[in-house]
Amino acid sequence: MSETGAQLFARLEGRRCLKDIEPQLFPEDCGPLQGDIVELHGTEGTAKTEMLYHLIVRCILPTKHGGLEAEVMFVDTDFHFDTLRLVTILEARLAQLAAGAASEKHPKEGTEEEEGDEETVKACLRRLFVVHCSSSAQMLLSFHYLEGWFSSRPALGLLVLDSISAFYWQDRSGGGESVPRQEANLRKCAQLLDRLRRDYCIVVFATVHAVMRNYGSSEASSSTAPRPCEAPSPSSSSSSSNFRRWSTVVDFDKPYLCRAWQRLVTHRLVFSKSDILKGRRPVFSVACTTTRTRGVKRSSFCIADTGLQFL
Repeated sequence: MSETGAQLFARLEGRRCLKDIEPQLFPEDCGPLQGDIVELHGTEGTAKTEMLYHLIVRCILPTKHGGLEAEVMFVDTDFHFDTLRLVTILEARLAQLAAGAASEKHPKEGTEEEEGDEETVKACLRRLFVVHCSSSAQMLLSFHYLEGWFSSRPALGLLVLDSISAFYWQDRSGGGESVPRQEANLRKCAQLLDRLRRDYCIVVFATVHAVMRNYGSSEASSSTAPRPCEAPSPSSSSSSSNFRRWSTVVDFDKPYLCRAWQRLVTHRLVFSKSDILKGRRPVFSVACTTTRTRGVKRSSFCIADTGLQFL
């Protein structure tokens, strides 16, 4: 399929900028720009998927309700996607907005307000599309299929992968002793994602299960002067080499996916769960680093019935 320069401009100019998707999560002026790839890295139970719900709600909410009014494609490889949980968070957000404006509303408008919220929820959900994948080969085919969606829907600005590492052990077993064969499908997925994010100016959020322990990190935590985390390889370049400067965050923060993926990552969020409780709820921490700044943005949050709350 060919198109003129004018057609290309008309298609891409409608792509939403997601730089301000969550200012409390990213360093100042370093939110994800069009074409950026954000990795959410952490062990099981560190609230990575809850963070995705929080960001998705921010995207699909209309601008008049403080959202970005952007469409989202969610690729579910872990089969953990919970529509009811997302709707609960969405309704809670709308209720908070309604409560803030309650003093300006006439009492008789209550029923109309509820009907309006229901229509708003439906409109928001129409901006969300979900694809399920059960293998890395199926994920690769899905990416090829999704290219048509990105080319025809300018409002579709965010691709969410939960998770990009779901088939790591499956591929490692199926590839035998050959590392290139083990990484073949994920490498092709990374190459295709690279083209999609460049050609269609989309932002990608992808979760990664932390399975590789960073022993250098453990040694650093026991000393008085913490050292940077271990780099994937002295020969790795681009964005992956920029992450060598990170301070110790958790033991299981070592990148392990193929270098084709590591080179694409522009932002890395490392999640951990602390022993601290806030109102009987566990407190989670996230450290964000990007290829654009030397600093580390740290933030804490807890999970309530109504969604994620930054502390």
